[in-house]
Amino acid sequence: MPHKECCHTGENITDTDFGYTLSLINGKYKLIIIYWLAQHKPVMRYNELKRCLGTISHKTLSATLKEMENDFLIIRTEYPQIPPKVEYSLSERGRSLIPILISMCQWGSQHKSDYVQDKAKEYDNDNQTC
Repeated sequence: MPHKECCHTGENITDTDFGYTLSLINGKYKLIIIYWLAQHKPVMRYNELKRCLGTISHKTLSATLKEMENDFLIIRTEYPQIPPKVEYSLSERGRSLIPILISMCQWGSQHKSDYVQDKAKEYDNDNQTC
């Protein structure tokens, strides 16, 4: 059940604390980028992130990283060398989102097996012969 102070009845969700948080982490790859930076490496280069994210295009990854940098969730460090070297890391603000990821992992752990079992039962019921 949502926290009572989070959203008030009739209030536009974009004007709430919940809406603000969603605006920062909404997007197909943002939470995954936070996950990789938090769990696997404190600093990652662009191509490392791209490999971890799989089929993401260069345009989408660049735009997502720029949004996250503008929202102060990640820090982009550029080194003046040839070839250019750029590293990404979580800012303190980005690290403050880690408990949300942990909660999501715990929720998935608690509910995944129930979902799989329900889907298996559904499949069995649909495929019974008369």
